[in-house]
Amino acid sequence: MADDIPPPDPSGPEPVGQASAVRPFLLTAGRVADTTGDRAMPVETQVVATAEGLDGLHRLAFERRDIVAVCRLPQSLAEIAARLRLHLNVVRVLAEDLRDEGRLTVHVPDSGVVHDASVLRRVIDGLRAIPDARGVLSDSD
Repeated sequence: MADDIPPPDPSGPEPVGQASAVRPFLLTAGRVADTTGDRAMPVETQVVATAEGLDGLHRLAFERRDIVAVCRLPQSLAEIAARLRLHLNVVRVLAEDLRDEGRLTVHVPDSGVVHDASVLRRVIDGLRAIPDARGVLSDSD
């Protein structure tokens, strides 16, 4: 985003317009998210900006700035991807980077919570809200 455009409002309306035409591997420099091990971030992982992240928001660029800005309130990775119209794995990689820099706090839920039907429904709804490459939303049940 340009410096004269305010960051996305985490409580504001859902984004409109087309999804970015930039290829996901360009946004992550070809890196992929770690899906194994202690530091893996499942789709339902809750992410919130730290004070350091918000204080340094003006020093971040583009998608990294948008992710920290939208995380003023806790968001799942699926919700971030849907709100910012980014590929889920791009959000994972950039969130890992921002966590390592101390700009985000990450809360991976217990495996028992993942089996809660209401949590799964919210994740599914968030995933359906992510548009495809053409900017078209998935059909719902």
